[in-house]
Amino acid sequence: MKRILVADDEPTTRLLIRRMLEAEGFEVTVAEDGIEALERFTAEPFDVVLADVRMPRLGGLDLLARLREVAGGVRAIVMTADDTPENLLEAVRRHATRYIAKPIERQALIEAVNAALQVPQVRPIEVLSARPEWVELRVPCEVAAAERIQSFLSHLDADLPADVRESVGLAFRELLMNAIEWGGELDPSRTVRIGCLRTRRMVLYHIADPGKGFSFEDLPHSALSNPPDEPVRHLEARERKAIRSGGFGLLMARSLVDELIYNEAHNHVVLVKYLD
Repeated sequence: MKRILVADDEPTTRLLIRRMLEAEGFEVTVAEDGIEALERFTAEPFDVVLADVRMPRLGGLDLLARLREVAGGVRAIVMTADDTPENLLEAVRRHATRYIAKPIERQALIEAVNAALQVPQVRPIEVLSARPEWVELRVPCEVAAAERIQSFLSHLDADLPADVRESVGLAFRELLMNAIEWGGELDPSRTVRIGCLRTRRMVLYHIADPGKGFSFEDLPHSALSNPPDEPVRHLEARERKAIRSGGFGLLMARSLVDELIYNEAHNHVVLVKYLD
C-alpha cells in the first residue's frame, strides 16, 4: 500500500484529501504544518508528499527544500489557492513533481498522485527565467520530466481560452517529446531548453534539443512524407524500422498552431499561436 503524507493547515481540506485518497486505497498521514510534516517524513518513509504553499512555521515550498536535504529525490505535489506564475515557477525550482490548484478536485488529485508515483526518479528541472511573460527552462531528456513540465506549463496557460490552451498544449507536447526522444535520445544526462513567451497578442514556445537535427526529406516514417493519395504510407516505414505506431505528430502540430518555424539544422523549433 502506498503511503501519502498530506501537509495543510486547514482541517477541512486535510479531511477532504484524506477521504479522497483513502477511498482509492492509499494509506494517508496528515500534518498541520511544514514542521510537523518534516518530523513525520524524517521518522518514517512516504511515497508521496502533498504540501500546501502557505502554512505556519514552514511553508510548502520551503518544506520541499528541507525534504530534499533529508531524502534527495522526493515525489512532492504542491497545492495552493494562490495560483500565480511566481508560485508555480518556484515550485518548479524546488523540484515539485506536480502542482494542484485549490479548491482540490478529486480527479485532479488522484491523477496527480498516480502520476507522481510513476516517476522513477525526480531529476531537477533548471529554471533559467521565471518572469511570467518569459519562462525559460532546461529539462532532462526523459519522458517523466516532459510530463512534469507540461503539467506546470498548462497552469501558466490557464487564463487562455480553452480551445487555444488545448491546441497549444497538444502541439507543445508533440514537439517536446520529439526533442526528447529523437534529439536527446532519451538520455537524462542531456537537456532540452524550453522557452515560453507571452504577450497580449500571442503565445510563443521555443524548444531547442541537443541533437544534430534532421531533414524533412529524410523522414519516411513521418506522415509529412506521405503523398496526398496515400495518407498512411509512412506506417510501412515505421514497421520496417520497428518504430512505435504514430508518425502524425508533426502534421498535427502544424495544424494546431499559426506558425511552426525551424532553424536550419531543425534542432530548434518555434511555435506561435496568435490571440485574436
